[in-house]
Amino acid sequence: MVEIIDSLLLRLLVAFGIGALIGLEREQAESGGMFAGSRTFPLFALAGATVQAFFPALFPVTVLAIAILLTVAYAGKVLTEGDIGLTTVTAALLTVLLGALAVSSERGTVFAIILGGLVTILLSAKPTIHRFVDKIDERERRASLKFILVVVVVLPILPDRELDVLYGLNPRFIWVMVGFVTGLSFVAYILSRAVGAKRGIALTGIFGGFVSSTATTVSVAERISETPDLYRIGSFSVVVASIVMFPRALLEVAVVNRALLPQVAVPLGVMTGVGVCIAGIVYWQSTTESAVETDLTNPFRLRPALFFGAVFAIVLLVSQSANTWFGDSGIYVTAFLSGLADVDAITLTLSALEADGEISARVATTGIVIGAIANTLTKAGLAWLLGTVELGRRVTVALGAVAAAGIVVVVL
Repeated sequence: MVEIIDSLLLRLLVAFGIGALIGLEREQAESGGMFAGSRTFPLFALAGATVQAFFPALFPVTVLAIAILLTVAYAGKVLTEGDIGLTTVTAALLTVLLGALAVSSERGTVFAIILGGLVTILLSAKPTIHRFVDKIDERERRASLKFILVVVVVLPILPDRELDVLYGLNPRFIWVMVGFVTGLSFVAYILSRAVGAKRGIALTGIFGGFVSSTATTVSVAERISETPDLYRIGSFSVVVASIVMFPRALLEVAVVNRALLPQVAVPLGVMTGVGVCIAGIVYWQSTTESAVETDLTNPFRLRPALFFGAVFAIVLLVSQSANTWFGDSGIYVTAFLSGLADVDAITLTLSALEADGEISARVATTGIVIGAIANTLTKAGLAWLLGTVELGRRVTVALGAVAAAGIVVVVL
């Protein structure tokens, strides 16, 4: 009995703390005004917690009653202050729910603490978020919204099963992978735009690598062909963009087939570590040069997304057929050829095939590393083809060492 009381008191204190944290933020931001602040928000949290703990059946009624009170108070604030922002009202209702969540269970307490912290961070980051949004122009916002709408509308109508007409492919799985890969690139793209043109050369390569390491390499190589004296800093950007490809592949594996992640993490982790060391040397040799900006386009575009979906479907079919006809060697050849153009498709394909039991974890791991090595060699080739001799030589030496590290790990 004492343990139950102690546990409940602790959870009530957690609910109070969450309410106080959000209330302090609202009062310091002067967003609550006469509406709500450091005293009112803890009361919201305690109200939700108390009703959930002792009268759970009345919780919906309590939320409705508080919502009515908030509506009246909000209307008064609008009339007296002319403020029509809904942030504080929404935060107040969410605080009631977080208070109830905090006393619902041990897991609920943990989630309430995490969500309370995230809410506070989001509320306090208003100026940063507004500056972030202002740097994204209206044309890009419209294009992004259109793409998201297409993805959301199309996904539910796609059948979630293997279709004979598509040679056994699952259209919904392919579309989910298209949305995932494009979304991953879009997050990096938005961050690169938010940081702006004054971002450091390391961030240039990192963001560029997550958006598209190939596009970054092409952009940098073309810039260096126009200004050959910047080949040192250009090689750094290319090397960093290529290295970022490995953590990106690990993230894709973690999403599609988490059980495979520990095995893939070893070779790709080694390649990342070697690459970081080499990039550090390249950076040290180029600290006197200014950054090389890259021209990155919004990845939330329908045509490239459909193209990736087609490539992914083809790679998936070819990999399945190659495994049936030629065994492991067929997988490796497919991985190399696919990796020359795109490492995402082969990474997702082999992760999915291993999850379905069609290939072993060793074959999937080796194939993913081969694809990554092939894509790394592509970067070196682009540096030679589109850049200068100096750029090509430095990139080849750097990425060649990274590829060699991957080969050694796979062979051993």
